[in-house]
Order: sequence, then C-alpha cells, then structure tokens
Amino acid sequence: MADLKRLLRYMGPYRKDMVIGALLIVVETGFDLFIPLLMADLIDVGVTNHDTAYILHKGIQMGICALFALITGLMYARFAARASFGWGARIREAQYERVQDYAFSNLDHFETSSLVTRMTTDVTVLQNAINGGFRPMVRGPVMLIMGVILSFWMNPQLALVFVVGTPILGVILFLILRKVAPMYGIMQKAVDRLNNVVQEGLTAIRAVKAFVRDEYEEEKFQQVNEVLMDTTQKTFHYAVLNLPAFQFIMYLSIVLIMWFGGNMILSSHLQVGDLTGFLSYVFQVMNSLMMISNVFLLLTRSLASAHRIGEVLDERVDLFSPQGAATKVADGSVDFEGVSFKYNADAKESALSGVTLHIKAGQTVGILGGTGSAKTTLVQLIPRLYDVTSGSVKVGGRDVREYDLHALRDAVGIVLQKNILFSGTIRENLQWGDANADDATLWDACRIACADEFLQRMPKGLDTDLGQGGVNVSGGQKQRLCIARTLLKHPKVLIFDDSTSAVDTATEGKIRAALAKLTDVTKIIIAQRVTSVMDTDQIVIMEDGGIHAVGTHAQLLAEDPIYQEIYDSQMKGGQVHGSTSSQR
Repeated sequence: MADLKRLLRYMGPYRKDMVIGALLIVVETGFDLFIPLLMADLIDVGVTNHDTAYILHKGIQMGICALFALITGLMYARFAARASFGWGARIREAQYERVQDYAFSNLDHFETSSLVTRMTTDVTVLQNAINGGFRPMVRGPVMLIMGVILSFWMNPQLALVFVVGTPILGVILFLILRKVAPMYGIMQKAVDRLNNVVQEGLTAIRAVKAFVRDEYEEEKFQQVNEVLMDTTQKTFHYAVLNLPAFQFIMYLSIVLIMWFGGNMILSSHLQVGDLTGFLSYVFQVMNSLMMISNVFLLLTRSLASAHRIGEVLDERVDLFSPQGAATKVADGSVDFEGVSFKYNADAKESALSGVTLHIKAGQTVGILGGTGSAKTTLVQLIPRLYDVTSGSVKVGGRDVREYDLHALRDAVGIVLQKNILFSGTIRENLQWGDANADDATLWDACRIACADEFLQRMPKGLDTDLGQGGVNVSGGQKQRLCIARTLLKHPKVLIFDDSTSAVDTATEGKIRAALAKLTDVTKIIIAQRVTSVMDTDQIVIMEDGGIHAVGTHAQLLAEDPIYQEIYDSQMKGGQVHGSTSSQR
C-alpha cells in the first residue's frame, strides 16, 4: 500500500479532478437513493388511492432524479478520465526520467522488456484502477451506508438480513483476495517474459530469417504465451468467484425478505410500496457490496503493479555528480592509477586488475587484445559509465568522480562497439552531437568520417530518412555516421571502440588520416586489426583484464611475443612479394 500511496503523489494538478469526481459521485448516489422513497410513496399513496395526479407528480420527481443522476455521472466520467490518464502519463514520465539517470550498472538490474512492461502495462493497470475503480470505490461505501440507514429507517426487522449476509460476504472476499493477491505479481512477470521474447524476436528478425529459425521462434513465443495464458486464467479463475458468491447471497437475501415481508403484508404490518422500496435498497446495497469487492480486486492488482513501478523509481542510482563538481575539463590527458573493476560486487574475479596507464593530451593510443581481455571495460571507465572498484581514473588531471557527469561526458566522445542510430533523418541523428550544428558543420564532420562519399549519392542528402535503427544504411555507413556524430561534440577525448570494423581498409585509412589532423584531441582506438593502430603514438596490449605491454609499433614488434603473434597472423602475405620477417 505504501507504493500506491507514494504514486498518488504524482497526481499533481489532477488531484482537483479526483476531488470533483468524488463529489459528483456522492451527488449521483444521493439522487439514486432518493428514487426508492419516491417509488414507495407512488405505490402506497398514488396507486392505492387511484390518484393519477399524485402518480404523475411522483413520476416526474423520479424522472428528474434519474436525469440529474445521469448528468452527474457523465460529468464524473470526464473528470475521472482526466485524472486517470493524466496520472498515468506523469508516472510514465517519472519512470522514464529515472531510467535516463541510471548508470549502466543500474540498467543491469532490469531486463529491457521488464522496463517496457513497467512503463506500459503496469501503468495501464493503475489507470484502469482509477478510471474503472474510483466510481465504485466512492459510490460503493456511500450507497452501502446510506442504503443500510434508509432500509433500517423503512423497516428495522427486514434490515436484519443485511446483518447476517454482510459478514458472510466479507469472509468470502477475504479468502478470494488472499489467494489472488500474489498471483497478480506472477502474472506481470509472465508479461515481462512474453515482451522479452517479442522484443528479441523482432530485433533479430533478419537473423531469424537468415538461419530459417521461424518455427523455432514461433515455438518459443508459443511457450511463453501459453504460460501467460495459463497464469492469467488461473488468476481470474479465482478472482471471478466473488460474482457467484455475491449473487447467491443477494438472491438468498431477496427470498428471505420476500418471505418475511410477505407475511408482514398479510398481517398488515407492512405495505406493498414499502416492501418494493425496501427491495430496491436491497439491490442497491448488494450492488454496492459487489462494487466494493471489485474495487478490492482492482486494488490488489494495482498494488502488484505499484510495487513493480516503485522498484524502478526506488532504484538507487550508482553514479551521480558530487557537490561542487568541476564543470570544465582542462585537457584530454587520461591516467589510470592502479585501477581494478568488478561488474558485480559479489564477483569472485575482477574484469580489470591493477591497470596503470598514462596517456598524454593529444596523443593517439591504440588498444589491442583478444576477446574478453576487457578493452571495452577499460574505456568505459573514462566517461564514467561505470565507477572503478579501486584505484582512480583521471581526465585532464582530475579524478572523473570529481566532475559533473554531463560536463565529463561532453568532453569524452565515444563511438560504441554496437553502433546505434535512431528513427528519423540523418541530420536529426548527427545533431545528437551538436543540436545547433548548421549544414556546413555537419558536412565537415561527415568528410572527416568519410560519410560524405555515400551521402552525396543520396537524393535527399542529410534529410534522408534512416528508418528504425538505421535499417536503410549498411553497417559500414552506420559506423561512419556514428563517428561523424561523435566528432560534432568536439570532445577532448575521442574513443573508438572497434568502430571501423565494418569499413574497408582504404576508407579506414582515409578516416585515420583525417583524424590525425585533430592534434588537440586525445584519440583512443580499440581495434582488431594491427593496421588500425600501428601508426599510433603508443599501443597498449591487454590480456586477461590487465595491461600486458605498452610501446610503439616498432618496440612491440621487436620485443613483445603477443604483438608479434598478432602481427604475424594478420600481416603474413599482406605485403606484395614480402613476408613478416622481412618487414621486421
């Protein structure tokens, strides 16, 4: 319940719509409850005395009450819709803002599909609780209390039926809720798994087609879909038990009231009109109890969703800017001092161990190493995408933990190993690097990244639509656009995480030559090809999460066996009429 109370704070300006809606429900309920009293008088006085004028008068009063009940009900619907959907929008916005603040380590705690479910399905559950549950939540108790009071006022003896029936209904509802409550959480997790399979299958649809794995993916989807179906069926199998239970009690109450009321009419202790009006209150009270039970079911499901949303909002952000944070990066120097790092505090082994490395401002440094040697992990510490476990990383002579995060990441440009482009035009994607960049600036960055070569062939140039995820360009073109986008940041440190792997060697050479002219930028190049780093100021060889050797191409080729092995494997036969031995 604490999670739901906390989320109600996000009502903000829509709280007034909730209050107005509640008042309209009370007014509507009052009109509805007044009708049985008029009906009793109509029968006992008008019908009994054959007074047509009296019947018409009471009929008009009942019609006016019904009309006002309808008007207030329609007005409530408008305010309830504003409150529920406005509230849902604010909760989704709060979650999305929170996720944007997450560090990579925070994102590791949630699957992407689960975050999507929490921002969509779980929020929809809360919206439905307000849109569909707020009316019975207010109307039910009001109608129950007023209906019981008026029924006791009309006939205390018949009203004793409520005293017997209500506790029985309460016990039934309690047993149903105790069974159903934990099942709603299980159901939402099943939705997570379904969304995960859908997201993975659609994202990798080209690979599925290429490997003819359509049937396998269909079977995988069918499995999680059936689990969700079974879980949902089981949950609502118990949830709907309240309906037959309430109907049984309601009809039993009516039979008892008709039995005792009929005997009282025969003994002249009760009039027919009073019994008719009393039966109207029976229906209203029982319906109010039914509404209250449905509210409890909605509330139970809402609590499960509220808890899941609360987990997103309560996730403690691992990385944040310190007080009095530095907002200016002096230069592009990078220093690793005894750095060790674990992705998980409970991990037995460190991804990086005892790394000490000094890169001067303006230098170009290449990083080589086998798969799993922690090359990417090393460079992710520079813009503080993760924090070191021990030791320190310095940029511009200051520990990265002393900087404002936005200022640091603005000064460090990183072209990720997995290139990401967004739906929209090429211009819109490039302007992620500089929102105010004009066409001349954009074309300059594209020329350095050799992206101008294919952009000039496109009819719309910078205004070409990329499609979702950049599906309209090849892998190499996507890499070059990502390089151009990063260059537009004008960073002091520029990191290439194997970001030219899909580019042909001739184009890569042109990119390296253009980048070499940026003398005021520190460039760190992670690569698999020796040719990508052999002209750098120094080359770092990584092995098993540590630095194996540092030196120039000539030094490492002469002294380091790992570099010699990499060089031999890649360059043997690479020179015309030459061999690796002659090149050394």
